Amino acid sequence: MTRDLSPKTAPGGAAPDSADDPAAAEAELAAREAEYERFVWDNLKRNYIGNYLHGMLGMTGFRLINAPTFMPVYIHLISGSNTVVGLAQALQQVGGIISPIFGATAIEHRKKVMPAALWMGGLGRVQIVGMALAGWFLQGQSLVYAMLALLFLFGVFMGAQRVVFGMLMAKVIPLSRRGRLQAWRNATGGLIAAVLAWAAGKYIIQPDLFGHGYSVTFMLAAVLTSMGLWALQVLLREPEPPNLPPKARFRDRVRDFPALIMSDRGYAAFLVMQMLTTASRMAVPFYAIYATTSTGLSGGILALLALAYLGADTLSNLLWGYLGDRTGFRLVLLISLTMWILSTLILLGLHSPAAIFVAFFGLGASQSGYMMAAQTMILEFGSREEMPMRLAISSSAEGITSSVSPIVGGIVADALGYPAVFGISIGFLVLGLVCLILMVKEPRNRRLAQV
Repeated sequence: MTRDLSPKTAPGGAAPDSADDPAAAEAELAAREAEYERFVWDNLKRNYIGNYLHGMLGMTGFRLINAPTFMPVYIHLISGSNTVVGLAQALQQVGGIISPIFGATAIEHRKKVMPAALWMGGLGRVQIVGMALAGWFLQGQSLVYAMLALLFLFGVFMGAQRVVFGMLMAKVIPLSRRGRLQAWRNATGGLIAAVLAWAAGKYIIQPDLFGHGYSVTFMLAAVLTSMGLWALQVLLREPEPPNLPPKARFRDRVRDFPALIMSDRGYAAFLVMQMLTTASRMAVPFYAIYATTSTGLSGGILALLALAYLGADTLSNLLWGYLGDRTGFRLVLLISLTMWILSTLILLGLHSPAAIFVAFFGLGASQSGYMMAAQTMILEFGSREEMPMRLAISSSAEGITSSVSPIVGGIVADALGYPAVFGISIGFLVLGLVCLILMVKEPRNRRLAQV
C-alpha cells in the first residue's frame, strides 16, 4: 500500500499545531507552499548558474565515458571481443538497477538533498580515476577484469546520482525554466565535449600520450566532472519542502511500486516506452566499431565520428530545450525517436564517409533529445512527494533492459553480424514510438489544467 501523504508533516518532519483542524492544516500547508515557491524564485539566479556549471562540466566529462566512441572501442581493443563490449555496457547498466531505489529511499524524507548528492556523485567520479589508473598499471586480462568491475561500480553510483540530481533540479528550478537550462548546459557542455573528443582522439589517444592515451582521456573526464560538482556545492541554495513523507524501509518502498505505477496510467505507458527505447540501445556500443571496421574506414575516422556525435548534441540541445519549454517534451520525444530510426537506417545502408558522418550526427542529436525529454518529462507526472520514487522506478526499469540488451547485442553481433543488431534495435525503436503516439499524453497539459 502507498503511504499517506496528506498535509500533516512540516518541513522538519514534525506535525503542525493545526493537525486536528483540517481547514487550518490545509491553510498552513498552502502558506508553506507559497514560502517554498518564493524561496525558489528568490534564489533562481544562483541555483540556475550552479546547475548550469555542474551540468556543463559534468556532462563534458561523462560524455567522454558514455559516448559510443572511446569506451566501446577501448574495450574492444583490450579484449578483442564484441561479447565483452556488450558485457561491459551491460555491467554498467546492471549497477544502476537497484541503486536508484536506494538513492530515492535515502533522500525522499530529507529536508536537504545536496549532502547525498556530494557522496554519490563523488564516488562515481572515483571510478573514472580508477579506469585511468587501471590503464597505466594493468594489462591483459587483469585490465579487462578491472575495467568491467569499474564500469559496474560507475553504473551503481551513476544510477543513484541520476535520482538525486534529478530531484535536486526539480526542487530549485521551476518547470518553465528546466528545458532552457538543460538546453544551454548541454549545448555548451556538448561543444566542449565535441572539441575535446576530437582533440583527445587526435592528440591524446592516437599518439598514446603519457604512455596510455585512453587513461589520459579518462583522467581528464574525472577532473572536469569534479569541477562541476564543486561548483554546484558552492552555489546551490536548497529549499526545505513544505511536505515531507516519512522515512520508509527499502523493502516497503519496493512494495509500493505497483500502486505508484498504476495510479497514473500516463506514467505507466511512459515507463513502457522508456523500456522499449532502452532495449534499442543494444546497438549503441557497436556504432563506432561498425563504422571503423565493416565499412573499411580507417581508425583515424574515430575522432571525426566523436565530433559529429557530440557536435550534434551541442547544436540540437538548444532546439530540444526551448521546444520542450514551449510545447512540453512529448513532441521532443516524437521527433527524437523518428530521427534515431532514420539515422540507424543511414548507418546501416550507406557506407560513404559523408553518410556515416551524417548518421552519427543524427544519432547524437536524437539521443540527446531523447535523454533530455525523458529525464524532464518524468518530473511532470504525479506529485512532488513521490518524485524520487518515480525517478527510481524509471532508472531501475531502464537499468534492467539496458543491462540485458548489450549482452544480447554482443552475442547477435558475433553470431549474425552488426546489421542484425541494428535491425533489432530499429524494431524496438518503432515499438517505442508507437507506444508514445498511442498511449502517452503530454503530462504538462494535465498539470496546467489543474492549476
